Amino acid sequence: MSRLMKKLAIVALTPALAVMATASYAAFSDTQQKEIQAIVNTYLQSNPQVIISALQNFQQKQMQEAEQTIKQTQKEASKFVKELFHTANDPVGGNPKGTVTVVEFFDYQCPHCVDMTPIIGGAIKKNPNLRVIYKEFPIRGPMSEYASRAALAANMQGKYPAFHDALMQTKQPYTKEAILAAAKSVGLSVEKLQKDMDSNEVSNQIQANMKLGQELKLLGTPAFFIGKTDATTSSNINYAPGHINPEQLDDMIKKNS
Repeated sequence: MSRLMKKLAIVALTPALAVMATASYAAFSDTQQKEIQAIVNTYLQSNPQVIISALQNFQQKQMQEAEQTIKQTQKEASKFVKELFHTANDPVGGNPKGTVTVVEFFDYQCPHCVDMTPIIGGAIKKNPNLRVIYKEFPIRGPMSEYASRAALAANMQGKYPAFHDALMQTKQPYTKEAILAAAKSVGLSVEKLQKDMDSNEVSNQIQANMKLGQELKLLGTPAFFIGKTDATTSSNINYAPGHINPEQLDDMIKKNS
């Protein structure tokens, strides 16, 4: 099989690569394009290892890029210790005076964030010196932002932790009605909540969180930063992207106790 055919086969594997080849592919006539497609299809059926190899290479590249991003985020954290650990008006859970702090960036519509809620709750019960900072990071669309606005407005009424947990337990997909019902269920004034949701304070806080997440090059949600509450550099801060199990979280908390 010619080297050209192998290249054509690889091009056929993913839409992204196909787009890259569009300019040259379009130079062929309709008949020629159909012939190329038939050749590629026959080649792939006879040589499925080409697909497997291409996918493995793609996955390896993704993992390498992710590892580089994680290392870069860990490094960048040194520039944002104050923003991470000591931003005014950030919702706080656990012991507000705790010596160890877990900072969580999350989105209410993120299933992994929902799964992390009881794990964070368990860590708070297990560690009386644990302080949790909640960073609203609504990256999954308008309803995520609506939920985050409601949560930050609930913080103004001193009921953030209860409302946060209620939202995480709310059946998805979210609706405005379900979010406001959750607010009512934990004793919030819904009228005040709706007014505060549109305040400059809430808007500025969400914008600051989004900017911080971008500067830290976060891969998504959830994302955790764990360190001593009085940390001044990132040297002792653990960065953990994605879902982490209770044992991993407990280990990082112990390292900073």
